[in-house]
Amino acid sequence: MIKAIAVDKDGTFLRSDHTFDEAHFEKIFNELMAKNLKFIVASGNQYAQLRSIFSGKEEAITYVAENGAVTYFNDEIIASHYFERELILDLLHTIIHDYKVNDIVLSGIKSAYINQDSSEEFIEFIKHYYYDIEKVADLKQVGNDYFVKVALRIKDEFKVKEVIAGLEETFAGEVRAVTSGNDSVDLILPEVNKGVAIQTLLTQWGLKNNELLAFGDANNDLEMLALTEHSYAMEHCSSELAKVAKYRAPSNDESGVLQVIETYLKR
Repeated sequence: MIKAIAVDKDGTFLRSDHTFDEAHFEKIFNELMAKNLKFIVASGNQYAQLRSIFSGKEEAITYVAENGAVTYFNDEIIASHYFERELILDLLHTIIHDYKVNDIVLSGIKSAYINQDSSEEFIEFIKHYYYDIEKVADLKQVGNDYFVKVALRIKDEFKVKEVIAGLEETFAGEVRAVTSGNDSVDLILPEVNKGVAIQTLLTQWGLKNNELLAFGDANNDLEMLALTEHSYAMEHCSSELAKVAKYRAPSNDESGVLQVIETYLKR
């Protein structure tokens, strides 16, 4: 029996235009709550952005944000993993000076920080993933916050591979790079991922792994889907995730997540 459901957001729960069938979701969500099922939104996105999509459900949804770095329930942090400041400074220096990457988001608990000279096109792009955004003159000078992730947008797929390989070699054992789709690379702590965060929740709730239903589409969902035999990769997903998932769900543009959940509710 399924007792918890974990869904990725972009490319999984949301359609390509960043919308979802709200009426259909509301109907299913009410059924989930009536059956006392846990609902987890697990994403690389900022918590404030995730909360804005499911407004008014803070007391019913558990949010695993920033690829597992921070977990929230009822608007409070219940688990978190932060970078040491010295590591963040070294990482930013390498990204900016060695790899010449300028489209950077420094994710903190209070806000997401970007360079003040960031292009309007980049700002519009990240608004789909971050709700609280602050422009700063120098990312390395940002203080009075705890940092959980560094996100990069790199449009050249060959440079993506170069940057990931280079950073994981330079910062071996200190930083892990994962792709989350849409030309995005997330730099997180090695012990951080959605799977670890959700496993912690399942343990706290006294649930078994095979009581979890999980959905994803990208490599930052690998550990989450590996937790359970009830794992679904979306129709359009990474080749690596397709190998890990037990099943395939219809496209996110066809509300594939809601279709599958509905079949479980009917059992």
